[in-house]
Amino acid sequence: MHLARETMASGKTSLFTTIGSSPHLDDSEVELDCWFNEDFKFILLPVSYATVFVLGLALNAPTLWLFLFRLRPWDATATYMFHLALSDMLYVLSLPTLVYYYAARNHWPFGTGFCKFIRFLFYWNLYCSVLFLTCISVHRYLGICHPLRALRWGRPRIASLLCLAVWLVVAGCLVPNLFFVTTSSTGTTILCHDTTRPEEFDHYVYFSSAVMVLLFGVPCFIILVCYGLMARRLYRPLPGATQSSSRLRSLRTIAVVLTVFAVCFVPFHITRTIYYLARLLEADCWILNIVNVVYKVTRPLASANSCLDPVLYLLTGDKYRRQLQHVCRCGGSQPPTAASSLALVSLPEDGNCRWTATPRDSSCSTPRTEKL
Repeated sequence: MHLARETMASGKTSLFTTIGSSPHLDDSEVELDCWFNEDFKFILLPVSYATVFVLGLALNAPTLWLFLFRLRPWDATATYMFHLALSDMLYVLSLPTLVYYYAARNHWPFGTGFCKFIRFLFYWNLYCSVLFLTCISVHRYLGICHPLRALRWGRPRIASLLCLAVWLVVAGCLVPNLFFVTTSSTGTTILCHDTTRPEEFDHYVYFSSAVMVLLFGVPCFIILVCYGLMARRLYRPLPGATQSSSRLRSLRTIAVVLTVFAVCFVPFHITRTIYYLARLLEADCWILNIVNVVYKVTRPLASANSCLDPVLYLLTGDKYRRQLQHVCRCGGSQPPTAASSLALVSLPEDGNCRWTATPRDSSCSTPRTEKL
């Protein structure tokens, strides 16, 4: 049990924690003389992070190997998916330190610099994953609703430049996080704050809220708009014998991406926002307790996207799936096959062409489909 107390200094509320036999939470010095029993965290977080580490490593390492050595040359979709897998892998490799930290009951022996890096890496992976999924969704939308535009904007070179921009933009937005995050000592225990020290918490909330709106709220809105337009187009009766498989592949993409957002990203951002507001507004003790528990429970969900993202490659990439099956059975690669990962199921703008089973049987030239 831990007691959090508030004191007044220089006209502002200064928060500090009286530590009992067990260290208090790493970043959650709270107000109003609340007693917190956070023993659940020292079991939940190490177990969940260890599980994500094992599953994420087992799923993303073969994925990266396949993309690097069995699925070249990349099309635009494969480019986005490779960078998504790389982002997940970088985060997964950082999890053993967090497993140790929470298993040791909030003791961080690795130094302040590494604490900043690990906390930075969490949000870097989180928002890079959001933006890469957004790129995949917009790319899929163009392929379904505007296939001729997709030929121009869906080139691998443009996809590579967009991926580089995602890495740099997210890193640039998160640079202030390196200044906010720090360590502090409480007796023999060294805390690695997930946010910042208590006296700078209000500034951190403003920064975090701006990042959330820019790197989560806007992409989430774009994805919902794209998938709404895609769903309307997919459920229209369209000519062509190849449309059923393309339609199914696109519906799988919609289902997987929305599942990742619903399970991993949305609960984490909602509970984190409520938690930050409860601290800023100095809510009642019982509210702070409830919000704190719910927030801690949803934190591992944000990490689970590293395990769910490979499902996207498996369900929507025919070539990826065949190569993986062949490697698992025979230990070798399979000759590339022309399996489309971008469902071009819409008619051209003029509506005069008829799509048929094969390009040469159609009454007009068929745009090149992508392979993954």
